[in-house]
Amino acid sequence: MVSCRRCPRLVEYREEVARNKRKEFLDWQYWGRPVPGFGDPDASLLIVGLAPAAHGGNRTGRVFTGDRSGDFLYKALYKMGLANQPTSQNSEDGLKLKGAYVTAAVKCAPPDNKPSVDETSNCSEYLASEIESLRDLKAILCLGQFAFNAVIRTIRNKYNLPQSSAKFGHGKMLGLGNGIPPIICSYHPSPRNTQTGKLTEKMFLSVLRKTLRDGKIALPTSVRGE
Repeated sequence: MVSCRRCPRLVEYREEVARNKRKEFLDWQYWGRPVPGFGDPDASLLIVGLAPAAHGGNRTGRVFTGDRSGDFLYKALYKMGLANQPTSQNSEDGLKLKGAYVTAAVKCAPPDNKPSVDETSNCSEYLASEIESLRDLKAILCLGQFAFNAVIRTIRNKYNLPQSSAKFGHGKMLGLGNGIPPIICSYHPSPRNTQTGKLTEKMFLSVLRKTLRDGKIALPTSVRGE
C-alpha cells in the first residue's frame, strides 16, 4: 500500500505537501506516502474516515494523527477504554488500541479533502483487504458520508450485493444481514463539525456506545497504563 502510485493527482499533491511543509512543521520529515490503517489486528470495531490530513497523517504516517480530528477521535476512544492514551501526536508516541482499528477510505491526502470517484475506486481494494483481515469484525463505524458511501460500495462488491439505497444519517445503523457487520454512521470529527457544535463529544461517545451495543461488542479491558 505505502508504495502505491496509482493516482497521479494524489501522488503529486501528497509529495508537494511533504516538500513545501507548513511553517510549524519545518523540522519534520514528512511521510508523504499512502497512510495505512492502525490499531488492534484482532479488533471487533473498524472505524473508517475519509482520508489522511495533508499535515496530519500525511506528515506523521499514521491515520488521524497530528491533527485536530485525531485529537477528538482518540480522546473519545480513550474514554471508552479502546485506547491507552487520549492523544495521537506521532507514530512513536506509544499509542495502542484494543478492540479497535482505524483507517480511511482513501489512503492519500487529497486536495481540498475531495478525492475523485476514480481515486476512491483505486483505493477500494485496500479497504476491502483491511476489512477481510479483521477476522473478529463485528461493527463498522463510518465517520462522515464519504466514508459511509465508500464502505457500502466496498461491502456490496465484496459480497456481490445489489445496489443499496441506504443513506447516511448521524447515529443511523444499517444491518445488511448474512453475517455482514452492522454499519453505524457518525458525523466526521473535523473541526468544521466539532467547533460548530454539529458534533459534540457527548454525541460521539453516544454513537460509540451504540456501535458497541449493536455490534454486540463487550467493552474491552482497558489498555490504559500498559
